[in-house]
Amino acid sequence: MYGTRSLGASFGAEVLDFQLSGTPSEADIAAIRGLWAEHKLLLFRNQSFDEATLVGFSRQFGDLEIHVREEYLSPEHPEILYVSNIERDGRRIGILSDSEVGWHYDQIYLPKPAVGSLLMADTLPPEGGNTEFADMCAAWEALPEATREKLDGCLANQSYEAFNQAYSVPTNNKQKARSPDIHQPIARTHPVTGRKALYLCPGMTTEIVGWDADESAEMLAFLFDWTTKPEFVYSHAWQPGDALMWDNACTMHRRDPFDPAHARLMKRTTILPPAELAVPF
Repeated sequence: MYGTRSLGASFGAEVLDFQLSGTPSEADIAAIRGLWAEHKLLLFRNQSFDEATLVGFSRQFGDLEIHVREEYLSPEHPEILYVSNIERDGRRIGILSDSEVGWHYDQIYLPKPAVGSLLMADTLPPEGGNTEFADMCAAWEALPEATREKLDGCLANQSYEAFNQAYSVPTNNKQKARSPDIHQPIARTHPVTGRKALYLCPGMTTEIVGWDADESAEMLAFLFDWTTKPEFVYSHAWQPGDALMWDNACTMHRRDPFDPAHARLMKRTTILPPAELAVPF
């Protein structure tokens, strides 16, 4: 129904001639859902829409999370998380700053992790702040068979606190209680396509459960390097009006730093798995 243009070598597509601010039909949403499953990452250019539209469109794909970092939520639409270095009344309005943000999965620390995110560019610096995405299905499938067999069925510890200590303001006690460390499968089976993907990231994965500490650290270092090889990565240079929708079951992402003298404001919704999905892996 909609034309596309490829973005990365193995994943990602720009959806042509589609406006999120319109009134999409069931057929429109079904078409976007199919493209999302196929390409893992969708780019919508030249968009112009408000926060209510962002929330309304995102809800077509699942329930939306109210992020644990409530101090960075939209005052009018708490389903939206602000990602920004802007300060108002002496405090930053958004999570993260102008420095580099390392590779991570959104909400990998939830018992039923997010299936998607939609990020809208509101205010951009003149340069910098690019976002890179890694195709974790392609990374898994390209591993040597012996390595896949060794990892399949293993669990890894995911720590939101580790991510915040490295890249953000630490959580308070209430937020820590809502986001304790959790064990997730290293190989995640996609709930829609059935493809397996590596489900770990340098920003939050601290150890392989049950492994010797040295062996765990050696394997994780190998996998962190492996998954960010150029053939698995797409780098997005943001333009005004861009909206990116990515699959959190099979892609991880990071962000380049940018000049702190310039403002950057991004608005993100996080899409949760359907309630009927009893087992998310």
